[in-house]
Amino acid sequence: MSDLIKLLSDAVANQIAAGEVIQRPASVIKELVENSIDAGATEIQIQVKDAGKTFIQIIDNGCGMSQTDARMCFERHATSKISKAEDLFAIKTMGFRGEALASIAAIASVEVKTKTETSSVGTHICISGSEIISQEPTACPVGTNFLIKNLFYNVPARRKFLKSDRAEYRHILNELHRIILTNPEISFTFVSDGNPVFQIKPENLRQRIVTVFGKNLNQNLISINTDTSIVNVSGFIAKPERSKKSTGEQFFFVNNRYMYHPYFRKAISMAYNKLIPEGEHPTFFIYLDVDPANIDINIHPTKTEIKFEDEQAIFQILNAAVKESLGKFNIVPSLEFEENITRDAHFTSKTSFKAPNIPINPDYNPFEQSSTPKYQRNKIPENWESVYTTNKSQTPDDFYLPQENIPTQTSLLDQQSVKNEERNIFFQLKNKYILTSGKSGLILINQKRAHEQILYEKFLKLLETRKGVVQKTLFPVVFQPAPSDRAILVEVLSELNNIGFEIVMMGSDKFEIRGVPGDLTDIDPQKTLEQMVYVLGEISASAEMVLHEKIALSLAKTAAFKIGKHLHEEEMQDLFYRLMSCANHNHTADGKKILEIISIDEIERKLN
Repeated sequence: MSDLIKLLSDAVANQIAAGEVIQRPASVIKELVENSIDAGATEIQIQVKDAGKTFIQIIDNGCGMSQTDARMCFERHATSKISKAEDLFAIKTMGFRGEALASIAAIASVEVKTKTETSSVGTHICISGSEIISQEPTACPVGTNFLIKNLFYNVPARRKFLKSDRAEYRHILNELHRIILTNPEISFTFVSDGNPVFQIKPENLRQRIVTVFGKNLNQNLISINTDTSIVNVSGFIAKPERSKKSTGEQFFFVNNRYMYHPYFRKAISMAYNKLIPEGEHPTFFIYLDVDPANIDINIHPTKTEIKFEDEQAIFQILNAAVKESLGKFNIVPSLEFEENITRDAHFTSKTSFKAPNIPINPDYNPFEQSSTPKYQRNKIPENWESVYTTNKSQTPDDFYLPQENIPTQTSLLDQQSVKNEERNIFFQLKNKYILTSGKSGLILINQKRAHEQILYEKFLKLLETRKGVVQKTLFPVVFQPAPSDRAILVEVLSELNNIGFEIVMMGSDKFEIRGVPGDLTDIDPQKTLEQMVYVLGEISASAEMVLHEKIALSLAKTAAFKIGKHLHEEEMQDLFYRLMSCANHNHTADGKKILEIISIDEIERKLN
């Protein structure tokens, strides 16, 4: 039998490694910018075209590389950061494995120009698919200039799985934010398709956070600073009113390295318990300083998952530190007291007190029938038997509740004329579900999803007819979104104005909100737009939905009832009728179930 095991070629091995290290254009930018930081750069420029799919350029003013180093850096596991296994537990640099450049060169065309301060000329190397095309001297400034073209050109299967330009662009911005927030002393410039996105100068940490996420965040930031023998915690948390539907403003850093840690995130969320609405997440930028010997950053190729030796202790420290910072600013759950108590009473030795006077009726007899009782039992409708008629269809007629003096054939859409004569019964369960009865049995409705579907169909109609009614705000609201949200907002700006918003661009990075749709006058305009842009970004990957549907869905999700909203019976009844008037009352636009019918037979089986 012939031998079966053989060594892979370097090109194939590099492509396999690239599958772990280089997942998308954002991965390339992350690795190259981190190399620039390790090289001591104080100015870094990033340029991309087509969200990095066709063109990525990273220019820095770091120490540069010699001719030999420029050639060696593309070899697998070639690194200047470690020399023995013990060095893995004393790492203070960003990159150290020596896989990034070899992986990039395996799946793209790469050019590098680099020069050290002591060299008279620089080095220019061209590589494509792990093969060196040319190497020659060149004139260039001190530092390194990487040019990456046609990412995944020789791995079409990987290129096919890349998302849309907008989605990949958001990934790039997310990676840049993680790096920018840990290096406030470095200047960053980012240009996309020839358009400057940001140019950030060196600044302190608080200014850097505000620069990235908007000036409106500044007034909501609370500093946090706790030193212990296990970990030093610093950074900023935000007031509860800054909470968001997304986790896009939650950042953990350890030894100036971004990390993803759900366990520590839970410690922060627990500290905000009962301070923010259910389903929302706090904003925080927390930096941990830990002895490198007590962490392992080598458990994942992207180095974003980190293992701690004292995770439980750090969990408790984080939770206590956040609670302490919130307490310093008196941000605690409020206690509700009755308002009819005397708050400014001054008692002296001469103060006299009177016994309370309780009015009673000595002639009252509870067993006597009053001629005009305060509470009366409703009369039983004559056609009540039809409530128990089994019908598996879920048409609007299926949910009709027969009432006295209302013909059994009356459709739900025709009941508006006799609504005042009705007395339908609705119950709310846990401030989340609406219960009522129908022909087939018990109807259970998710009130938030029902309201979401009602708003979705309304916004969709307004987008198609372009007849939204604007309600002017008393004072215009200036909104400065994050760079990742700005492009999305610009794309849908005209459509938002068609449905009733009045939003005007103020320069290149600010918007002024002058009006909102007439039916949404009780919303917070800025927060609504922030959440809408987030939802719009999340559903952008769905190719089946057109732009109008995406906008309507994102707005409906943002403006719908919050979880836990108490509704009066009249509100539940109105919501029910409006839902039944929708073209689709069974499922939301993104496929989630709105209602469920529990048949009489099923109820009887459960009670047998």
